[in-house]
Amino acid sequence: MSEESTILLGAASLDIYKADGRILPGGGCLNMAYHWRQLGLPHLFLTRIGLDGAPVFHDFFRQHQIAYLPESLVGNGRTSSIDIAVLPGGQIYMDNFVEGVLADFRLTPSEEALVAQAERVHAVLVDSVAREVHRLAGRGMWQRPFLSADFLDFRHFTLEQFATIMPLVDLGFIGWPGALDDPLLPRLRQIVFDLGRLLVVTLGSRGVWVWDGRSQPQAHVFPVEAVPVQGSTVGCGDAFIAYFLAEFWRGGSLEAAVAQGKLGGKMATAWQRPLPDAAYKTMRLREFRS
Repeated sequence: MSEESTILLGAASLDIYKADGRILPGGGCLNMAYHWRQLGLPHLFLTRIGLDGAPVFHDFFRQHQIAYLPESLVGNGRTSSIDIAVLPGGQIYMDNFVEGVLADFRLTPSEEALVAQAERVHAVLVDSVAREVHRLAGRGMWQRPFLSADFLDFRHFTLEQFATIMPLVDLGFIGWPGALDDPLLPRLRQIVFDLGRLLVVTLGSRGVWVWDGRSQPQAHVFPVEAVPVQGSTVGCGDAFIAYFLAEFWRGGSLEAAVAQGKLGGKMATAWQRPLPDAAYKTMRLREFRS
């Protein structure tokens, strides 16, 4: 399997920890790129950063042998960023996402050609990436690649937006932090079933739902063994998806993919940051006080 057969599409951003002023390379796609390298899954990471973040990300990519396109990595503008707060009990809160250079994110013709020939693409749907997924759909891009997409915690999506992008997606993920009896959830499930798609809803320690509309619509519930959070939950969702997809694409069953996803998510609870400290050990870290 070549690197170009699997493509990660999304943001590489600076994670800003307001409590101690530390800035680290981050973003859901970057975290997944790290996990896939650990799992031996070749892939190509398509993203944009600003010139200000180039030393940080070049170091990280080199350290972990993450494939990217040097000629299109750096765009005009500042690197995107997000604020992260670690709450009591290891829960995290992310806010104040700044698009920066991603505000006008658009694939180059050479990047489009790579996506068109890929076997699978995983997109993390911050606003700018969601817009690009729609634009590429207008060019018939999603006829060949298997498209999976992370809707994050769904805070920035409406039901109407979901209904327009889910027809393009073969497999979606939502990290749902809200109430399990929220009336939005059965409406999302019905859209998935009507489209014949697959959606995985992770609920933290409350379990995992899989809504499978590919043949006869089925809703699966997988329990999760609650574990003490030694670090934080900031990297659990990305680790779950990375491990899930690696198993699913190898031909594993839904049950096997969920089991692997839970293993990845459980592992991430031991880390204070999205990745283990060793992942950042050779980085040229920048610190500030706000």
